[in-house]
Amino acid sequence: MNIFRCIGMMILTLHSLHAMSAETIRVNKVVGEKEELMFSVLKLVMSKVDSGVTYIQNDQELNTARAIGAVESKTLDVMWGGSTSTYEDKMLPVRIPALKGLLGHRIFIIRAADQEKFNQINTLEDLKRFKPGLGTLWGDTKIMKLAGIPTVTTIKYPNLFLMLEGGRFDYFPRALHEPWVEVKSRPELNLAIDKHLMLIYPFAQYFYVEKSNKALHDKIYKGFEMAIADGSYDKLFFNHPMIKDVLEQANLKQRKVIRIKNATMHPDTPFDRKEFWLDLDSL
Repeated sequence: MNIFRCIGMMILTLHSLHAMSAETIRVNKVVGEKEELMFSVLKLVMSKVDSGVTYIQNDQELNTARAIGAVESKTLDVMWGGSTSTYEDKMLPVRIPALKGLLGHRIFIIRAADQEKFNQINTLEDLKRFKPGLGTLWGDTKIMKLAGIPTVTTIKYPNLFLMLEGGRFDYFPRALHEPWVEVKSRPELNLAIDKHLMLIYPFAQYFYVEKSNKALHDKIYKGFEMAIADGSYDKLFFNHPMIKDVLEQANLKQRKVIRIKNATMHPDTPFDRKEFWLDLDSL
């Protein structure tokens, strides 16, 4: 056999083997800045352990219940979401908070005329004199109720802005990246972003895989550890437009911090790994 033909066949064989061994990871449709950041983190950590991964997004964005079902049925390989018993009972979490616990840092949308009232709040007991508005089924609603903060709830998210303006409650706690767009897009309402307070509770956004898929779980975990150790995760996180905007707008260091416990967090939450969490003093 011609030597060049042999070499050509060997190359084709190697390409075929690579194609057969290359991993494909199917995820939900990525919509919005936060989801894009989570997807970027997933691709970064997987690149540390497997350079040949192909990613396929679902054609349509699945709601939470359908996305969990898709992971359970192995239609999706990875999804991401908060640390809740619903997620953790049905799927296998990769217990590294993918957004450094950012979603547990809350600032408030208030009525524009109420800023002076909020300037007088300095303790949790002070805050308990005011009622937040929240979604009935949201995870942070349960967290705040368990912390002894009286809440007003509604099923429909858009109603919260009208209820706040109408005096049904006093503030709407939002994740750091959320309130500016929400207030700006509702100029007809007399709302503002509180300049004084930040409420913090432990909260993790995890990657989840199907319960028996320990191999993929371990790859994501190992890649995450590597990305943290070599600095590439911090570089991606702090240079993402959403995070840069948050740090520029939120004035975090000048805010009075009130902390509450999150009694819903799993006992295996890695609180001892300080490098996994946002450190306000280092910003």
